[in-house]
Amino acid sequence: MTPEKSPRRLADEIAASGPAPRLAAAAALLEMGDRLGVLDVILPGKEFTTAELAAATELPEQGVARYLEALESAGIIRHATLDKDSFVTADDFEELQHQAGYISWTMNANRPFIENARAYLTDQSLPTGAYTRDGRQVAVSSQWMGSKAFYPAALETIFAAKPQRVADLGAGTCRLLIEVLQAFPGASGVGLDLDGPSCDAATAAAEQAGVGDRLTVIKRSIQSIADDATPVEGADVIHAGFVFHDMMPEEEHIADKVLANCRDALRPGGIMAITDAVPYLRNERERAFSAAVTYYHRQFMKRKLLSEQEWEAKLLGAGFSSVKTVELGFPTGRLFIANR
Repeated sequence: MTPEKSPRRLADEIAASGPAPRLAAAAALLEMGDRLGVLDVILPGKEFTTAELAAATELPEQGVARYLEALESAGIIRHATLDKDSFVTADDFEELQHQAGYISWTMNANRPFIENARAYLTDQSLPTGAYTRDGRQVAVSSQWMGSKAFYPAALETIFAAKPQRVADLGAGTCRLLIEVLQAFPGASGVGLDLDGPSCDAATAAAEQAGVGDRLTVIKRSIQSIADDATPVEGADVIHAGFVFHDMMPEEEHIADKVLANCRDALRPGGIMAITDAVPYLRNERERAFSAAVTYYHRQFMKRKLLSEQEWEAKLLGAGFSSVKTVELGFPTGRLFIANR
């Protein structure tokens, strides 16, 4: 007969696991939900049924029912009515999704780097794109992380400027710009991104949000601003989130030109807000995640992350009058606010 564990030993084992079991389960189940398309329907504050979810996703109702059973059992959603066929998200759904994003990004979005670590260490000449990441996984997990860790600071900064015109470099699906235009009915915006499907999705999202007539989506690289700054001309705020490090180190001279042109394109009193990662932070809160982010970028992506001091010097060198550095909830993330 197996001896029973003492209450104290059991408590120690539970404490040692901490939140890891729930977050690991949530990351797996929510990633499945994204791939199945159900997370477009499972929205905070919105009631939904098994039949509605099956119809919206064109999935078998029986299979959807089993998936929802798992979500409900995990505490990710809950029954909304006594008949048990109507559901709503749990009160902490958004927080749980945000936290699961760290696991999803670190382990799955960067899976090719983990699986091919030996190849990269053995052959230092391997190019950046030797093993390709799943772009959707990168985008979705980044969005989950950013929802509470770097988007709020960027939005707060932009809102404080009360802009009439906002430009976003590397705008993706223009989520940030759409929120800004909804908050400022008289404002206009322009989003630049090189990814065609993201631009198409941004155009559709803007129309659905009712701001399509005030948002211009342009399929262009950020580097193109070095030669033609017309898209950002006259902006009150130019934002760039986690895109400048993609130019480092090979195109650093182009990045410098982009920054200088952005400075000149801003209206008097305008600001440039750049969110990016800084390398190998040693404080207790950030050091572990910072280590993973820095190593991924240096070893596998062959990218150079700038320190706070290097960013401040670069922005001042581009002609900005002053630079403020803001620490973000996202470990390793910093927001640099440069004044024209």
